Amino acid sequence: MREPTGRCRSRTAARATFRKARDKPVAMCGGHPAIMTGVQEVEVVVAHHERATLRVGEVFLKVDTDQTRTDVEVEAMALAPIPTPEVLWRRPPVLALAALPGTALGRLGEPSTAPPAAWAAAGAAARMLHDAPLPPWPGRSLAEIASHLDGECEWLVTNDVLAADVVTRNRRVAEAALRPWTPVFMHGDLQVTHVFLDGDEITGVIDWSEAAQGDALFDLATLTLGHPEHLDDVVAGYGTDVDREVIRAWWSLRSLRAVRWLVEHGFDPWPEVAVLRSQL
Repeated sequence: MREPTGRCRSRTAARATFRKARDKPVAMCGGHPAIMTGVQEVEVVVAHHERATLRVGEVFLKVDTDQTRTDVEVEAMALAPIPTPEVLWRRPPVLALAALPGTALGRLGEPSTAPPAAWAAAGAAARMLHDAPLPPWPGRSLAEIASHLDGECEWLVTNDVLAADVVTRNRRVAEAALRPWTPVFMHGDLQVTHVFLDGDEITGVIDWSEAAQGDALFDLATLTLGHPEHLDDVVAGYGTDVDREVIRAWWSLRSLRAVRWLVEHGFDPWPEVAVLRSQL
């Protein structure tokens, strides 16, 4: 599982909105806090200096240094009209979630073995989310996104991480995404590892800490990042025409903004770099 990227937006509004969510009581079972028994193995799913996710049996334990992200995740899952993990209990800084049945749609940087119908189902789930009432907290503004993008492009070139022509070309492609949009209920990190299916049926979508009001095409671009061959399937499931040039622009924009975060947090940025080079 790869973590969300580009965590530069202000959390002030969200912090005020979700302060109450932070203090929700632990889920109870028979009058006692839900517990895990018969645990034989603990799997570290992801870990870095901001957060860690552990799998203990059929329970995922998420530990986050910024509880506002957890507030967003809990509230977004409660509002979402599509399947999400069950919240078992919460004791800040720990959130316990039930594991979802099925398997992930795919993994960035690897071929997906999921059939076209599964990708179409993911597109249909995205459409259902986007048609839902907006969450009460805002997302990033165009100005914030553009400013952060410019800063990341400068860092990539200054530190000789990517060739200047790769950065310049992708920055030009990304410009198409920087236009006004009608906000929708956006997942914000709808990558293939976050969508679980059993056959071609969606069993749930995980990792909602980036959910907000935003551009529907950003979600579709995130879902198909590194898997352009499945864009037609996703759009077919989504059920309406979309501007594919904007989706391609979001591929460039998201990847440009991701590389630095991945490098600094110990992840391999090669899949995003491959996407950027494919845009030339």
